[in-house]
Amino acid sequence: MSKRKVLIVEDDQAIAELERDYLEVHGYEVTLRADGKEALEEALEQEYDLIILDVMLPGMDGFDLLRRIRETKYIPVLMVSARKEDIDKIRGLGLGADDYVTKPFSPSELVARVRAHLERYDRLTGAAVGAGASPIRKPRELNIHGLVIQVDARRVMLHGEEVSLTAKEFDLLLFLAENPDRVYSKDALLDKVWGIENFGDSATVTVHVGKIRDKIQKDPLQHQFIETVWGAGYRFKV
Repeated sequence: MSKRKVLIVEDDQAIAELERDYLEVHGYEVTLRADGKEALEEALEQEYDLIILDVMLPGMDGFDLLRRIRETKYIPVLMVSARKEDIDKIRGLGLGADDYVTKPFSPSELVARVRAHLERYDRLTGAAVGAGASPIRKPRELNIHGLVIQVDARRVMLHGEEVSLTAKEFDLLLFLAENPDRVYSKDALLDKVWGIENFGDSATVTVHVGKIRDKIQKDPLQHQFIETVWGAGYRFKV
């Protein structure tokens, strides 16, 4: 089985090399980058299994770098920072980080977190682990910025906590999530989601979108999944 590839973005050379050494001892292939802009190019052009991302970087800070990475990549990202303020943690997690580690930390703890997030990612995506693994059909799931939609089980998890949705709320959320970055009018959603059960008007969609937002978009600092496009309808943002 090939080694898992990790990109470390850290401008403190001593810390970066310590992290690299511990990860390499545990069987990971590691690349180091110290500049935010260079790291963005590396992250977008190369394939990595996980990224360890410092907040304070030259060229582009970790938050902007994370935002750009999340536009196209959904691999695990661990943010590392000496800043202990809760608002930084909330911001990082809200932008799509999978974890936020505060310096100083034990290198062995970092290795444990890397392993745990890779195992979790493998479970969620159904990635095969181990050479010669038999193909097993995994339950279909969508995972967007910490929002996990378990299609077959009709369950929704947000950052590890289950969200209770009604049947139609789930259907509406799933339809939008499976068709991201497309604007649907209220009438179109009424037809697509309610179909022959459609006995109402477009206000039904407005009410259901409002209820979904109340459940998955409580914190304005976190990712806002369903956007209103004024005069046109709604769009699911990835």
